[in-house]
Amino acid sequence: MAKDVSAEVREAPDQLLTARRSRAFVILVAIAAGIVVCYLLALPFLPALTWALVLAIMFHPLHRRISKDLRYPEIAAAATVAIAAFIVAVPLTLIAERLVNEAARGAQIVAEALRTGSWRDTIASYPRLGLVLLWIETQLDLAGLAGNAATLLTNFSASLVRRSVAQIVDVVLTFYFLFYFLRDGREALNMLKNYSPLASAEMNKLFLRVSETVHAIVFGTFAVAVVQGMLGGLMFWLLGLPSPLLWGLAMGLLAMVPVLGAFIVWVPAALSLALTGEWGKALILTVWGAGVVATVDNLLYPMFVGDRLKLHTVLAFMSMIGGIIVFGPAGLVIGPVIFTMTLLLLDIWRAHNKETDI
Repeated sequence: MAKDVSAEVREAPDQLLTARRSRAFVILVAIAAGIVVCYLLALPFLPALTWALVLAIMFHPLHRRISKDLRYPEIAAAATVAIAAFIVAVPLTLIAERLVNEAARGAQIVAEALRTGSWRDTIASYPRLGLVLLWIETQLDLAGLAGNAATLLTNFSASLVRRSVAQIVDVVLTFYFLFYFLRDGREALNMLKNYSPLASAEMNKLFLRVSETVHAIVFGTFAVAVVQGMLGGLMFWLLGLPSPLLWGLAMGLLAMVPVLGAFIVWVPAALSLALTGEWGKALILTVWGAGVVATVDNLLYPMFVGDRLKLHTVLAFMSMIGGIIVFGPAGLVIGPVIFTMTLLLLDIWRAHNKETDI
């Protein structure tokens, strides 16, 4: 009888431990499922959240100064959001509209030259090239394509702000999220620290790495875009092309957009020069655009971004291009942030293992 009682006493802790493990397993599964569902729910808002986070990090010093002068956090956050919108959104909208107008005008000029056939007189002294261009014109209907492009660009310009409800919603959501990131940022970071299994110092290090990564991406992208815009605008000015300042600014802005680039400006300009018989200028612009403006990105970006990201050039390239492929334009930020966070977590894990071994 005594043996049976002692056996039951020994089995009770085992059963209790098994029950606790089962309960913990169920909770972990529920948490994992909840995280997946939350990710799916947040996925449509991921671009707006990403750009809001970028703006919050970039405008944090300004917001901190405003918060010292304004007593209410809501007013300070609203003032910072208004300044950010004025600095970022308004100029980009005005410049984009002007850019599209100029692009539409250029497409109309090219379409008119192709439609009237005036370009044939230009290449009369180049019979072989003329035969090639005539064959291309017959096969592709260049005049029709250029005319359609001009029409599309004109319509796009007329409805630049009104045409896409989704883009307007993304912009509004970006500044909406920015307001709460600025107002409640400290509370959100403290909440993440409370729920994280990492120590407070390790979480601070993680937050710092994310901030450094965002600063590196913004600084590198902006610096390279400025250089490309200056180089492109300089060549437009030297060749006597119209509005070199505007087109230099346009090339700089396009250089900051993933997938796009300055070639969207200088390629049509070189084509227009060729169609009007200015072959020398067209060749110079093509060589300058392809050999200098396009390649300076590959030379300067690793210098401006790679070292600041503290990533190998290959990893930095994979994180940016892979991020864009997976997440779209917002992946330019999401990809490097995920890479740097993962590497930092691996360092923390290695440090914990060393402490355990000791």
